[in-house]
Parts: sequence; structure tokens; C-alpha cells
Amino acid sequence: MKALICGIGGQDGAYLSKLLLEKGYIVQGTSRDAMTTSFQNLSFLGIKNDVQLVSMALNDFRSVLNTIQRFKPDEVYNLGGQSSVGLSFDQPVESIESIIGGTLNVLEAIRFLDSSIRFYNAGSSECFGCTANGSATEITPFSPRSPYAVAKASSFWLLKNYRDAYKLFACTGILFNHESPLRPDRFVTQKIVCSAARIKHGLQQNLELGNIKIIRDWGWAPEFVEAMWLMLQQQRPEDYIVATGFSSSLEYFVDASFSHFGLNWRDHVSVNINFMRPSDIDISSGCPLKAKTNLGWSSNVRIDDIIKFMCLAAEEKITHQAIQF
Repeated sequence: MKALICGIGGQDGAYLSKLLLEKGYIVQGTSRDAMTTSFQNLSFLGIKNDVQLVSMALNDFRSVLNTIQRFKPDEVYNLGGQSSVGLSFDQPVESIESIIGGTLNVLEAIRFLDSSIRFYNAGSSECFGCTANGSATEITPFSPRSPYAVAKASSFWLLKNYRDAYKLFACTGILFNHESPLRPDRFVTQKIVCSAARIKHGLQQNLELGNIKIIRDWGWAPEFVEAMWLMLQQQRPEDYIVATGFSSSLEYFVDASFSHFGLNWRDHVSVNINFMRPSDIDISSGCPLKAKTNLGWSSNVRIDDIIKFMCLAAEEKITHQAIQF
């Protein structure tokens, strides 16, 4: 089996690569410029030399077409495109074009070259907006509250249209928040644990955050990529929510992270209104029942373990840097 992962350098791309390699796949991964990209996540997992890395621009149809034509994959996983909700408010055009355009280009290339290729597209829980009235299911209406969410919602319907019109095996995974040590520093969870570790070691004094009252369904990224793979192993293509079914506040995440390092977060954390988004989601929670029933998938790593694993990784990173220095 051969798999093409668009956006292999990110958190999900790296963990998915590791999973597929363990299952005996030949894995090819793309980045806009594979010659200059560090692929540090692949290096962190020790698999950089085990995958084929190529340059491909998701927003360039010819680039996508040529890559799929050369590699002839059995499965394509689209994890590319702009991935930050906050950044999408500052760069709405780039966010919408990269997400919707990238999805369309892959769908068109598969339709044109080989309709038997199975396609996974990364959706997002952000499409649902606030779920204060109950955990979202696959039939919950979308109510996006950011340019990023609007783009993801559009991609969802675009894929569904291609699946219905051209009988493609194409699925959207509507993933709720999922974290790991591979999260970039611009994501709030990584920002919190790294700041707590740095404060513990006297490398930083304080941390400024936006709204810490938000509630999210946080999962463990290595588990979530298994759900992506399982979607493409079914007899019928369907869309699935991937979530833990348990939600916690960002304030809890902050408290537990600082407590791990023996710190009281109230002594170091302040709220800065400049970090508030123009519109935000107060509560986001998902119901993973369909994934459990149809895929046999469920999440086993809970929020406290996620925080512990990320804090240990942050501590190790600081220790390693100190030894190098």
C-alpha cells in the first residue's frame, strides 16, 4: 500500500506517517518546499529517512496532479493548508484559499486520474461553533465563527458533493482539539506548557493569555491519526467526528500545567485582551459514538495524561538545550 500525506511536516502528518510505516505502507509526504523544510517532527519521531519527501503546492492544481500521477498512491491524506484559527482572522484570504482550494485540487486530481484512490480530508470541530446545547454529532448543523472554520465547512460540503456526484471514496474527519509535544509554539496548549517549564527554570517570568474560560474537548494526537486511517479501511466512505467525549476549560489546562512544575499559575499568568479573538467559541465538545460503533475507535488518553506528557517533553527540551549550551 502507498499513501500520500499532504502536509506531512505538521503534528498530524508526522504521527500518521509513523502509524502507516508501522503498518507496512510506503509513505510519501509533501511540503511546499521539501528542500528547505526541516521536517523536525519527522526527525523527532525518528522516521525522516523512512519517508519520501517531495515539493508540492496544494493551491497549484498542476503540482497536485503531477505528484499524484507520479506516485500513484492508494490513499491520500490531506492535512495541509493553513491550520491556525487565530491566524485566519489576520490572513482570511490565504486561509480560505489554501483550505478550500487545496481540497478541490486533490479531489479534481483523483477524479481525473484514478477514482479508486481513497481520500481523507481534515475537517475541524470549529465548523460547529459553540456546542453549549450538547455535544456535537455528525448531524449537528455547522455554525462557523472564524474564516478558518468557514473554509473547513466549505471543504466538508465540497467533498460531500464530489463523493455523491463522482462516487469517490472520500471522507472528512471532523477532529476536535488534539494535542502532543509536536504542537507548534503558536498553539495555546504548547505555549502554556513551554512557558510553565521556562518559568520553573528561571528563563521566563510571566505568561499572557486570552480567554482562559473557554472549554474544549482535548484529545491525544497519536490516537486521533488512527481514526483517520480507519475511515479509509471501511466498505463505505462516511464522515466521522473524532473526539474524546470529555471537555475541560483552558483554565484547568493552565492550572494543571503549572502545578506539574510546582507553580501556582495565578502568580505568573495574566489575561491580555489583545489576545482575544474577534469572535470565539465558549464551549466545544463532541460525541464520538459513531466512530466507536463503526470504526471500533475510542480515545483512551485523557486530559491529565496529555498535560503530563507535554510537560515532560517541555522539560526534556529545556534540559537538552541547557546541555548543548
